[in-house]
Amino acid sequence: MSQQQYANLSEFIAFLESKGELSRITTPVSCELEITEITDRTTKRGGPALLFENVEGYSSSVVTNLFGSQQRMAWALGVDHLNDLSEKIRALLNLAKSPPKGITEKVKALGELVKMARYQPKLVSKAPCQEVVYTGDDVDLNKLPILKCWPLDAGKYITLPLVITKDPETGGRNVGMYRIQVFDSNTTGMHWQTHKVGTKHQRTAQEKGLARIDVAVAVGGDPTTIWSGSAPLPPDLDEFVIAGILRGQAVEVVKAKTVDLEVPANAEYIIEGYLDVNERRVEGPFGDHTGYYSLAEEYPVLHVTAITSRKEPIYPTTIVGRPIQEDYFMGKATERLFLPIIQTLMPEVIDMNMPAEGVFHNLVIVSVKKDYPGQAQKVMYGLWGMGLMALAKAIIVVDHFVNVQDISEVAWRVTNNIDPARDILLARGPVDDLDHASVEPKYGSKVGIDATAKQSRDGSTREWPPDIVMEQSIKDLVDEKWNDYGI
Repeated sequence: MSQQQYANLSEFIAFLESKGELSRITTPVSCELEITEITDRTTKRGGPALLFENVEGYSSSVVTNLFGSQQRMAWALGVDHLNDLSEKIRALLNLAKSPPKGITEKVKALGELVKMARYQPKLVSKAPCQEVVYTGDDVDLNKLPILKCWPLDAGKYITLPLVITKDPETGGRNVGMYRIQVFDSNTTGMHWQTHKVGTKHQRTAQEKGLARIDVAVAVGGDPTTIWSGSAPLPPDLDEFVIAGILRGQAVEVVKAKTVDLEVPANAEYIIEGYLDVNERRVEGPFGDHTGYYSLAEEYPVLHVTAITSRKEPIYPTTIVGRPIQEDYFMGKATERLFLPIIQTLMPEVIDMNMPAEGVFHNLVIVSVKKDYPGQAQKVMYGLWGMGLMALAKAIIVVDHFVNVQDISEVAWRVTNNIDPARDILLARGPVDDLDHASVEPKYGSKVGIDATAKQSRDGSTREWPPDIVMEQSIKDLVDEKWNDYGI
């Protein structure tokens, strides 16, 4: 497992170019719709990251599709394969749950803990993200090459931001990724949804009688830190710490200029401001990752007090829309990160898949090693009880020998293995703000499907047939003679 490190966005871009995974586009392009169409076509055919060096009306370049393949996503997180993430997290969990025995193991464990302490964000006094500073009347969001992505979008949207807030009660930091609609030169919408930590910080501020909360938005940085904002971590886990652990090096932060927050020192842009906790404004529509437009609704308003940047910043952005898009691969990294955590709580889980067709949170497929009746249902309820996994609309459970990454095999097992009256579980609970199918906003029904083989212990009164599988000796024989057949 390699540990490639990148100090900033430019280093990652250079690395991708060295691997033949980046194309430079010098033809003039518009940030209104055109870049979206180019990127959409490229992502769906498995193409490279795109660096647009001639964006009409702007001096800054725009980069898209940075994470638009499993390989690039793995490289972004410093590993060769996304499955390596699972092994890295599994090793950390083993350290936590199995206290070391013997002096040698204790010394080794101490070394690991010291390393983890080094991954705490490192405060610096001077930072590239503050080489250029605009405050007051000089603030102008229109100077950034922010995209309008889809025809019915309400305007331009920042789609790859790290939104940084503090819990008004504990002071704990949260970093989230929420779309930001540009209203004018110094105000934006802040689309943090009901179940997100940013919304919790706003509610806490209201309960404490605070008039506003500070917000900072980082655009760009090293790729692991960028990705960390999208990971649905528990509220008490600092995304910058997780980024430090994954990249093997602490994230450098610097004090913001006009708000009481620390921001990634190596970002390309920093947008600073505040939210009036009681102010709301209509935001949207927006072409979202579901493949549908999320419709106009009231959300909080960000008032921008400063914009800082590098001297020659690159503006990273992502396109969301009908799958497959770049966010699928970002979600796949999250899936691999959380698999060992899920297995710690539910050891019967073998593997999981959150396919592109389920737009990440709508469909979860898990394979389990069954030992007792009702185990599939137990896993369903367990998953629905884990943080933002509560938003999953459909959970499919298959046997341990089923390849959950093969959607064709999963579909075959589901259609052959279920008696709907027995094997389909209906439940109710929270659903994603973006779900347009639920009868009520943010609350609706869910389905669990037990597609495992049913034995007598499951209450089946019939013998379950075996899978059709050729004898291995015959398969080996045919392999040896294949060229002789002339097929």
